[in-house]
Amino acid sequence: MRRIESVPENIDDCFYSKDITDDIRERIDGKSYSKDCHIPYEELRYLRLAHIGFDGKSYLGEMIVNRHIADEVIEIFKKLYQAAYPIERMVLVDEYDGDDKKSMFANNTSAFNYRTIEGTNRLSLHSFGLAIDINPQFNPYINSFKGKMLILPQNGEEHVDRFGENPHYIRKNDICYKTFVEKGFTWGGDWTNIKDYHHFEKKLENYRPSLH
Repeated sequence: MRRIESVPENIDDCFYSKDITDDIRERIDGKSYSKDCHIPYEELRYLRLAHIGFDGKSYLGEMIVNRHIADEVIEIFKKLYQAAYPIERMVLVDEYDGDDKKSMFANNTSAFNYRTIEGTNRLSLHSFGLAIDINPQFNPYINSFKGKMLILPQNGEEHVDRFGENPHYIRKNDICYKTFVEKGFTWGGDWTNIKDYHHFEKKLENYRPSLH
């Protein structure tokens, strides 16, 4: 697992973006960048982001996002780091073979993954690097359909009741919520019929990726 505890002293060295290089392509091809992915590598950026783990230690995380929001995402996570906001794990979903459910089960914070929305054939905004999931085990996806409740990840069941006290819950108007919303993101916890408490997304007006 690519989780680095040693963080540079200069905070600016902990937060940066770069193009998708050949070594990153090798890591994501056939996983988050599946064989039917039509998003050009040029539309994506690889980020390094420091974060505070649940153990209070500093870690150097990683994430892939759309190039149009890369600078904003860096600003968001720099603010969360300075506020000591706890994020347990932040590695590419490719460490879980691009399997979103496995990544969520591990409480992994991630972004780009070329996939459809759960239960549909529509592409998720994760497919364009325009959505980010934060601490999903403690902030699960909840969807009730025909009397059945779907909770993802499965180990998030005990966190469906949002009234309990837990420092890892994302709540409206907390620092995580405010920091994302200030940058134009919307929160899945504000949705009406479905609740996706770990999910933040940003829809770009007139955005049309140059598919290849």
